[in-house]
Amino acid sequence: MKGQALVTLLFFTIFAITVTTAAVVVVVANSKSGVKFQEGSVAFQVAQSGADNAVIRLLRDPGYTGETDLQVGKGLADISVIGSGIIADPYIIISTGKVGDFVKTIEVTVTYEENEMEVISQKEVFN
Repeated sequence: MKGQALVTLLFFTIFAITVTTAAVVVVVANSKSGVKFQEGSVAFQVAQSGADNAVIRLLRDPGYTGETDLQVGKGLADISVIGSGIIADPYIIISTGKVGDFVKTIEVTVTYEENEMEVISQKEVFN
């Protein structure tokens, strides 16, 4: 019975270390997932900015067809525009935002007739 207190102390110490280690692992995992979520959100915002840029450029120049590697904050946007802008053949703007390993794509449908532009639809495209 002389070593019983030492064995009990050892048991509780090992248990405390195990619980503390598990808590640290959970905190690190949550931190990493939070960063990933943030990067995905930023990629979406980069794609949105690219689409907004395309709408403005189309207002100024109806012949605009897009651009690649447009720097937006910490990301890059690739923009392509197809169509003629009339109701029967609206402009389709596809803007892809890239931040790190994350890629988000937005598609915007726009008509432009008689000096009036109208955004018909906007949606995120999932690949």
